[in-house]
Amino acid sequence: QYYLVLLTAGPNRTQDSASAAKIQEGHLNNISRLLNDKKMVLAGPFLDDGLYLGIFIFDVATDAEVYTMLQSDPAIKAGRLGYEIHPWYGPGNIRIK
Repeated sequence: QYYLVLLTAGPNRTQDSASAAKIQEGHLNNISRLLNDKKMVLAGPFLDDGLYLGIFIFDVATDAEVYTMLQSDPAIKAGRLGYEIHPWYGPGNIRIK
């Protein structure tokens, strides 16, 4: 099962620049950990100024697992990022016979 997570601006983006940089470093380290653990298969920012700031795609069995992994992200914990979780039927689900 895949889950698409759309990242949005969170409710607390008032940190000073040094605090925001530390949160961002933790955010990127968390992404690396989840990619290395094969729980996340894709992550990255959007390059426009739209409502959504970035994307995660998780390869896990339940949305509860996604929620737990999102809570390990310092940017989400600090409120700098919000998110929407969507079950996703990705290319790994397609079986050609």
